Amino acid sequence: MSEEENNMRQPVTGHVKWFDPGKGFGFVVADDGGPDILLHANVLRNFGQSSVADQARIEILVQETDRGMQTVEILKITPPVGTAEGGMSDFSDLEADEELGELEPARVKWFDKAKGFGFANVFGSSADVFIHVEILHRSGLADLQPGEAISIRVTDGERGRMATQVLSWDSSFRSTS
Repeated sequence: MSEEENNMRQPVTGHVKWFDPGKGFGFVVADDGGPDILLHANVLRNFGQSSVADQARIEILVQETDRGMQTVEILKITPPVGTAEGGMSDFSDLEADEELGELEPARVKWFDKAKGFGFANVFGSSADVFIHVEILHRSGLADLQPGEAISIRVTDGERGRMATQVLSWDSSFRSTS
């Protein structure tokens, strides 16, 4: 990248208006106002995530293009606050606390956003770990893809093993360093 292109990048703080992993894009709304900013799936993947929750706080670098403002780099994503919805009473007391276990490497078995849940397997174990969509949202993610590598904190719940935190594989290294 040339120095001129690098100088054209502008830092922006805002929130994710929406992101659809199936479409491969979404939009960010800047705190300072202005037009919506395109967030492409490739930029999100470069950050180490395949999805991001609606209303998540985001710090990005943007650049003006022929098609409008576009995200060129993600600097930080913070999960949305107060996303608890009805039906979360079973999960309301779960915190992504180190006391509830270490981050463990896992692979997504399946996740159905419409149903609001899915399962993963910790590497080296065939036991399923339940992942509720609210835990995903609290972690700043919106969706998971089968086979995706993730890091999870797991606890034993009334109905078996369940995730208390889900991180993208790449971001788990950033949070522990």
